[in-house]
Amino acid sequence: MQTRYTTNPSDFKQYDTDRIRREFLIESLFTPNTFEFVYSHYDRMIVGGVMPVDGPQTLPAYDELKADFFLQRRELGIINLAGDGTVTVDGQVIDLSKKECLYVGMGSREVTFRSNQADKPAKFALISTPAHRTCPTAKLTSAEASPVDLGAQETANQRTIYKYIHADGLQSCQLVMGLTTLKSGNIWNTMPPHVHDRRMEAYIYFDVPENQRVFHFMGHPQETRHLLVATDQAILSPPWSIHAGAGTASYSFIWAMAGENYSFTDMDFVQLSDIR
Repeated sequence: MQTRYTTNPSDFKQYDTDRIRREFLIESLFTPNTFEFVYSHYDRMIVGGVMPVDGPQTLPAYDELKADFFLQRRELGIINLAGDGTVTVDGQVIDLSKKECLYVGMGSREVTFRSNQADKPAKFALISTPAHRTCPTAKLTSAEASPVDLGAQETANQRTIYKYIHADGLQSCQLVMGLTTLKSGNIWNTMPPHVHDRRMEAYIYFDVPENQRVFHFMGHPQETRHLLVATDQAILSPPWSIHAGAGTASYSFIWAMAGENYSFTDMDFVQLSDIR
């Protein structure tokens, strides 16, 4: 488990490309049979993934958490990005196919991940945040996530938004989580952009075609920078930063938020004329 610390937006202005990538880009999420985690000091969110190939993988405890087990004081959101698999929570086996989501509540002691086929492994994207109460462990399919089509072909941002963990979906303490899929021929996400100073956000990009990339834009609205992101890579977005992207092909991404405000619609939009 890596640890990433918070950044002052004034200091961010001085960062070169390598420093920005070290601080905000997570390049490896899915190593066979290994949990990959980054512990962010932004709202204590943990971003990670696991790809079981040679058998089941059980969520370990980490010294960084100073807990008897991973979810002793935390909650967990899981979205499968690849082949069919199962998640077993304290003996309860739950099937999870691509783009299906599972919420696991605080106090769950043993969480085990398995792929149904080794040659088509599941890729479980994992987002964990601190919790103060136990919410029910529950699953939601993409069809049940009230998909909403937004955008237009003329602005190259036709997309479908799936909201899984939020006030009107799977219940949680503070985690808000879903995903967005851009339609073929569309490349822009979250444009015009926004910030939400009351919480941070993480993006996990996936289904980016091989040899294609997403230009992810971040930074204070008047001091923007970009990162080139490949498939199965993640971005940590501070509360003061915009988060938007344009791909060289269409793609999908998970978005996850944590912080003071639980409302999905808590966004402070920035006019394009004000972006620098």
